[in-house]
Amino acid sequence: MTTVESHPFIRLRGRSFMALVLAPETPLPEWLRALDAQIERSPSFFNNRPVVLDLAILPREQPDIEGLLQQLEQRGIRVIGTEGAHPSWRGIEAWGRPLPSGGRPTREVAVPDEAAASPQPAPTAEPASLLVEHPIRSGQSVVFERGDVTVVGSVASGAEVIAGGSVHVYGALRGRAIAGFSGNPRARIFCRRLDAELVAIDGVYQTADDMDSALRGRAVQAWLEGEVMRMAALD
Repeated sequence: MTTVESHPFIRLRGRSFMALVLAPETPLPEWLRALDAQIERSPSFFNNRPVVLDLAILPREQPDIEGLLQQLEQRGIRVIGTEGAHPSWRGIEAWGRPLPSGGRPTREVAVPDEAAASPQPAPTAEPASLLVEHPIRSGQSVVFERGDVTVVGSVASGAEVIAGGSVHVYGALRGRAIAGFSGNPRARIFCRRLDAELVAIDGVYQTADDMDSALRGRAVQAWLEGEVMRMAALD
């Protein structure tokens, strides 16, 4: 009798993630002071975030690149790779292989000002939601991975809102809304007017071409049933 050996089955699932791009500028001491000021305003912004270091702006003769990378590490910034590094710079190899250039253009990321946030229940508590009281313009990204994002206004075409929890848009959603970004299948997306380029929840997404045309221009919510996205009108 012939025995057929079965091969182990490996389940693969595509998932994209966002890496921030830091582009140091000269003079470096002034750039580091500006970075420190940003960290003071939003102390947890870089926590557990992958960061790509774009060194293309720095001159070839820039001294002590290794020291710059150590300075970033001391600030808790987790560099996963570099772009634009010159081969002669010492210490670059410790930060992994250079990343290929020519990727998708980066967007401006709106950093929440935690120092100006509403009072929290306790001094050490981190905000569980982010309120954006203005429209999100084309080319902007609002990222808040710890909870819900509420936008009082519209999200323009070419803009995006990314939340670890649910996304609430009290206006037209014309750009992209990504909920459950950190792995939350119970997250939902709500908008007053659906004209989105893309909506996604926990890695499951629909583009404009996939959406029911009867829902366009209406108040809509989106949620997951298993790995299928459902959408329904709210009016």
